Formats: sequence, structure tokens, C-alpha cells
Amino acid sequence: MTRRVEGKVVLVTGAANGIGRAAALVLAREGAKIAATDLQDEKGEGLLRELRAGGCECAYYHHDVTREEDWQSVVAGIKARFGRLDVLVNNAGIGLSGPVVDMAFADWKRQVAVNLDGVFLGVKHSLPLMRLSGGGSIINVSSIAGIKASPNVSGYCATKGGVRLFTKSVALECAAAKDGVRVNSLHPGITETAIWDTLIGTVEDGSNGGRERGPTLDKFTERAVPL
Repeated sequence: MTRRVEGKVVLVTGAANGIGRAAALVLAREGAKIAATDLQDEKGEGLLRELRAGGCECAYYHHDVTREEDWQSVVAGIKARFGRLDVLVNNAGIGLSGPVVDMAFADWKRQVAVNLDGVFLGVKHSLPLMRLSGGGSIINVSSIAGIKASPNVSGYCATKGGVRLFTKSVALECAAAKDGVRVNSLHPGITETAIWDTLIGTVEDGSNGGRERGPTLDKFTERAVPL
């Protein structure tokens, strides 16, 4: 490791699982101080123990990314504890699948709230502290599904496409402001995470206490749906 982010304060949402957890661990190994957030507190505390065992200065916050007051509280907590914010990894997201005619409006709105509203709120409330810190980097985790559409994930594609263009717009705002903040979107392909499990079959979903039904694995072997 080259310690490329030595001393930088990094906020990672959805850090208890999957891409968020992996990002937090890699950034810590590269020298960053980590502020990890999630709704899954037990797993979040487990991540915290692992980070501390590696010598990382870190904190964990219970955080619903759809709630503006949660964002305000998390950013205030980071400012009080670390004094600055250098990087935001807007990673938290969910994936629901099924034909558009069968999609419940409540599921559409929940996916928009987490995947798109959460990214907006993260940028809105993190950017002022990042500017006070002298600049930094915002990384909004979109998906290949934000570039290329696939059937039965119309809601997911809509939110991830929204993240992509929202990111481009904010990047232009920051460039015009000459605030030293870079804004980019990340577009992973198929990744073995809890979201992928949800999309390929019936899995327990702790976020709403129920079960989501996704397409069968057989259908995905014919045409894999990118995340």
C-alpha cells in the first residue's frame, strides 16, 4: 500500500456490507480516517472493530440516508470528531426487481428515496464541510445499470441513471465555484453483494422486515442484469 489518502477523513455510507464495507477497509489501509454509516448497527460495529484492529481512527453512525435530519446529524458528528471531511463515498443503495406493471408505487418511491434522494442529501450536506476543509472528492456509486438498461429493473435503472447525471451537474457546479472538490460517479458491473442476492432470488431483507422476490437465477444465466 502507498498510503495515498493518509490522514484524509472519509465518509462511507452503506458501509456494513458489500462495496461499502470493502471501500472502507481499503481506504483505511491507505491511511484514511473512516466515518462509516449504515442501518445495520451490529454489522457496522463489527466493521468498526476490524478497522480499529488495523490501527484506523474511525467512527460508526446509525444512518438512514433518506432522512435529512440523519445527514445533518452525521455531518455535524464528523465535524465535531474529526474537524474536517475530505471524501464522501455515497454508496448506500437497494435493488428491487420485477416487471414495471407489477411494481408497487411504494417500492418505486422507496428505491428512489434510498438510491437517488440519499445521494442528493449526501452531497447537499457534505459539500459545505468539504469546502471548509479546502476541497476533496465526492464519489457517488451508480451502476452500469445507470448507463445500459436491462429488463425487470426499470426502477433501479432510473435511480442509477439519475445518480449519473446528478453527479455530472454537481461536478460542473464545483468546477465553476473553483472549490477544489472533484465529483465523480462509479459504475460497477455485477458484484456479489446483498443487492445481487435480492435481484436473483427470494432473500430475507432486513431493511423492511419482509421478503423480496427477484427473477430466478435461470433467467439471469441467459442475460445477466448488471448492477
